[in-house]
Amino acid sequence: METRRNSFFHFVVVFESRVPDVRLQGCPIARAAHAEEVNMITRNNLWSALTVIAAAFIIAASSTQAQTRRRTARVSGPPTLSLSADPNVLRVCEGEPASVHLFANASSGSGATLRYRWTVDGGRLSGSGANAAWDLAGARPGTYHAVADVDEGDENCAAFASVTIVVTECPPPPPPPPPSCPTVTVSCPDSATETAPVTFTANVSGGSSNVTPTYNWTVSAGRIMSGQGTTGITVDAAGLAGQTIRATLDVGGYGMPCPASCTVSIPIEEKSRKFDEYYDIARNDEKARLDNYAIELQGAPGSQGYIIVYPSQKAKAGDAQARATRISDYLINSRGIDASRFTVTVGKAREGWLTELWIVPQGAAPPVPQR
Repeated sequence: METRRNSFFHFVVVFESRVPDVRLQGCPIARAAHAEEVNMITRNNLWSALTVIAAAFIIAASSTQAQTRRRTARVSGPPTLSLSADPNVLRVCEGEPASVHLFANASSGSGATLRYRWTVDGGRLSGSGANAAWDLAGARPGTYHAVADVDEGDENCAAFASVTIVVTECPPPPPPPPPSCPTVTVSCPDSATETAPVTFTANVSGGSSNVTPTYNWTVSAGRIMSGQGTTGITVDAAGLAGQTIRATLDVGGYGMPCPASCTVSIPIEEKSRKFDEYYDIARNDEKARLDNYAIELQGAPGSQGYIIVYPSQKAKAGDAQARATRISDYLINSRGIDASRFTVTVGKAREGWLTELWIVPQGAAPPVPQR
């Protein structure tokens, strides 16, 4: 009998050592109910529990496969988990939205309902469950982390994972575009004379809107009479016959030259010119003057002669006309000048006799007798 007691005691010890106490991923696994019953047995009441132990031994021996399946069903580890983020690199600029979408891909081996807990080390987090939105607006450049904990109801049996987001510095704003010149055109007359001022006018349009333009005129000849600092000037052209006036406007304020110009020519005007004059002189002296005058007319085929006789206030009526006729006859008959080449007119009487001999180029205006 003592031998049998020792055999049963050895069986109990061996059976007890075969009941596992398993931990997986930090999750405690309950012992089998049979092991809990055996642990309650002590050496002092061994004989009183022989019947129970025998029954357990029979069950263990005959149901090894079923017992293994029950232990396997009781083993449940933490969920599987992986995280992703979109985007992983984020540029944060002042006043602009900066959001990251977080995604948790988790599964439970036992099909249990999963609980999600998100934590971040910066920004603001919204949403729950497998997806969350992470607002990083205003975050400084650097590295930020989001962590997700997932469990099946037991916080001591949880899976966790993290994802990293890199926040980059917002590039500085591009520099403002450089100022651009406006469209500048300068207009001037097609023709001008030295007897009248010449006007130049500018038209300025476009260009940078934040610039207050300035206007500076220069001229190649003549004198600016008025308008400097404005969009139009008047130039004195006196004495500039045969020359050109180039007026250039530089529109300032744009950080670069913005010029425009216009050129006008001052033609040499064909003017009547006084060739000679004489007072009440001797007849032969008058002829000598008329001889030279005739030679000048013959040397300028396109020109006309214009003779003005101013009588003396003391002259008798008809004396002025008689002298005019005498001059005309001499030029025609003595010098061979065609009558169509010259004109003799009588001017207003004055203190003493005066005769003016004029050469009038083709296209020029004849002289006007003095009053």
